[in-house]
Amino acid sequence: QVRLVESGGGLVQHGGSLRLSCGASGTSILSANAMGWYRQAPGKQRELVAIITRVGSTNYADSVKGRFTISRDNAKNTVYLQMSSLKPEDTAVYYCNVQQILATYWGQGTQVTVSS
Repeated sequence: QVRLVESGGGLVQHGGSLRLSCGASGTSILSANAMGWYRQAPGKQRELVAIITRVGSTNYADSVKGRFTISRDNAKNTVYLQMSSLKPEDTAVYYCNVQQILATYWGQGTQVTVSS
């Protein structure tokens, strides 16, 4: 059974930093076509924040380019999202996502709140 567990969320001031982690069990992130971070703010649709492919290519939402960095540690089976220069509009529940050939998996989410 595939399980993704996010951690690292919390309350931070405008301009601060956080690092989110997504630990995978029941699957190897090496077998994933891509892994990503998404977020959903109250009253809004879930949106892609950052994605890293099997070969290590990355892509970011325009709103986070230059501030967020996605990375992975294959040995730890973990994907990270380093967030810097956080803004109140970054406040959301952040979800980890693994895309495999036959299935897509989601974590339970971790809350990030940025105070102004």
